[in-house]
This record gives sequence, structure tokens and C-alpha cells, in this order.
Amino acid sequence: MKALMLSLLAASTAMAQKPSGWLNDELPSWLRFSGEYRMRVEGFENGGFKADNSDAYALSRLRLNATIQPAAWFRVVGQAQDARVFGNDRVASAPPYQNTLDLRMAYAELGRGEGAFSVRVGRQELNFGEQRLVGSLNWTNTARSFDAIRATFHRKGYRLDAFASSVVVAQDGLMDHHLQGSNLHGLYGGLEKLVPGAVVEPYVFWRVASRSKLDTKTGGVRWAGKLPAKVDYGVEVALQRGDIAASSVSAWAGHWVVGRTFSGKWQPRPFVEYNYASGDRDPKDTRSQTFDTLYPTGHDKTGLADQVGWRNIHDLRAGVEAKPVKALKASVVGHSWHLASATDGLYNAAGTLVVRNTAGTAGTHVGEELDAQGMWSVNKQVQLGAGMGHIFPGEFLKRTTPGKGYTFPYLMAIWSF
Repeated sequence: MKALMLSLLAASTAMAQKPSGWLNDELPSWLRFSGEYRMRVEGFENGGFKADNSDAYALSRLRLNATIQPAAWFRVVGQAQDARVFGNDRVASAPPYQNTLDLRMAYAELGRGEGAFSVRVGRQELNFGEQRLVGSLNWTNTARSFDAIRATFHRKGYRLDAFASSVVVAQDGLMDHHLQGSNLHGLYGGLEKLVPGAVVEPYVFWRVASRSKLDTKTGGVRWAGKLPAKVDYGVEVALQRGDIAASSVSAWAGHWVVGRTFSGKWQPRPFVEYNYASGDRDPKDTRSQTFDTLYPTGHDKTGLADQVGWRNIHDLRAGVEAKPVKALKASVVGHSWHLASATDGLYNAAGTLVVRNTAGTAGTHVGEELDAQGMWSVNKQVQLGAGMGHIFPGEFLKRTTPGKGYTFPYLMAIWSF
């Protein structure tokens, strides 16, 4: 009996271990491999708010990771990625849907990220705060990386990141390369002891693009923390100044949220949130007031369907998050949108213009969105997710487009190995 119990325990441990763990057990300690495969089936109905414009397709993404670490203070990290789209009719077999086998990350790091000081050089992710301005955009099939040098100082509740970078442009069938002449530099701080139970993160980003004669600075601060009675809050405000071609830039954006987690079986957390980003009031003058979101992880920040972004928008967001069981996270969220400026346009989560009425005669009420989604962690290796978002067009969309309701559903599975 004892031998049987030991055998069952060993089998259970082996099943819980990732396949890469079996390989790594046979390799020297300085060499490690891992991987991830993600499959997502998604689609849309009434794309562009037009009838008879629908599609459904599968997004496949394979990542293979390798780490060489001959010393505690030095490591080399690489990640190969293969992203493909299948069954598509109306979306392109190109980024951000497809980018066949390429090198997504390759960097060397001196020191350690959580040590006193470290320097990272090469192709890497840049993620700061809630990634509203700079992030790796992992939701998309190809995601984002930067060719960059990044120095980090972190000690006793204080952190400072300084970086110089250029975004990598995914090119299906070709070797990915950073965007020549387009750079993003910045400083990002973290103060964990300034306010009890909170972190304050001041930052400045400098974006330069010689071809488009763009030179802007974005300065701001993010402040997030917790209060008694399980209340949480977050604030982020960013100001932009600079030049785009012959126009001067004067724009700003803000994010405010408060929520409370209740005790109980489901641990519900109702919350209310407001997001604002300025828009251009006069498209004929030489002053640009449309907020630039830089290189964000914009997915599900102002709607699950990603048809509305953090530019020229008033976004009132409210909902509830819960854990029906320990391994399942679920949420139901609603949005209500109005344009900040009627003479500017509506932009999607990627910052791309969807539609504009320069005369300002189409009103400002964009519409509402209702979202529901969940993620179930089956075990340490497998996660399953599903969700749906539906947009109810308001006056602005009905006057500038055919005005049909837009629906975005998805099913997703992730296997870490």
C-alpha cells in the first residue's frame, strides 16, 4: 500500500510539472527552456458598424523561450514567436494577426531586475504602470517589443527606470526590425513609501519621429493604492506638449477608478471608473489637442471590443468582478461614451481613426458597450477564457456610419509548457 501511495504521489507530481520542467531537470542549471501556446477563436459582426460585414477566424501563437544564466548577475534571454491566422475572410493575413516565425525578444541583462541596479540591452518588452501609454500589447497575436537599452535602479521602496528605444515593426515573411527614425525615450519612477498603502509613479516619455516631424513630451503620474474596508483606487493624469509637423501639441488625458472588494464566497468587487482624453477642437488651426496614447496595451481599457480608444473621449465605465470559484475570474462591465470634441473623430484602441465629422454636426454621443468575460485556470499549465462585447451605437455613430450594433465574441485556451 505504501509503495502504491508513493507511486500515485510521484505520478501526480509529474502531471503537475510542465513538460519543459522535465527537460530542464536534465540540463545544467544555467540553461532553461519554456514555452507557451495560445489559441483564440474570435470574430466580429457588423464590422465598421455595417450590416453584412462579419468574420470569424482562429489565431494561433507559439512562443519558445530560452534563458542562459552563467552567473546570478548576468543572463541572456531569447524568445521565438510564430503567430498565424486561419479561416479569415475580412482580416489580413499580416500583423497584428499573423507574423510567422521570428525573433520577438533577444536581450542581455547585467544585474537583476529586483536588485539595486541592472541594465538590459536588446530586443525586449517595455511595460510601465497599467500600460495605458507603454506596453507589450500581449492580447494581439503578434504583440509588441522594442529594441532598447534600459537601466533600472530599485532599492528600499524606490525605483527608477531610464530607457531609450525604438518600436519593432512586425513584418510577416521578413525579419522584424525597429522603426528607423522613430524613437521613444523615458524615465519612469516608483515611490512605494510616499503614501501608506499606495505606489506613486511619476514619469516622462519623449517621442521623436523624424519622418513625420514629431517631437512630443508626455509627463504624468500614476497613483494607485488601497484604503480600509477593502477599498482600492487609482488615478493617472498625463499632459502632452511638443510639435507635430507645423502644429503645436497641447493635450491631456486622465483615468480615475474606485472599487471595493466584499467578503463572501464570490468576493465581488463593484467599481466605477472614468476615463478622459482630449480631442482637437479646431481641425483648421495649427494647434493639435488630440491625445496621443504612444504605444499602449489598449485592449479592454475602454471596451472589450476595442472599437473605442483613449483619444478624444469621455468614457464612464462601471461593473463588477467576482470569483465564483477559486480558479475562475469573471466580470460584467458597461461603458458609456461621448466624444470630448465634436469636431474631432472616434479612435479605436490602437489609436487609429474610425470616423470623423469635422463640422461637429453629428453630436457627441458615441454609444454604449456591455461586456462579459471570464478566465478559468484549469491548473498551472492550462487556462481557458471566453468573452463577448456588444456596442449599442449612439447618435454620433448613427449619423457617421450605417449605425449597426457591433458584436465581438472570443474563446481562448493557453497552454504553458
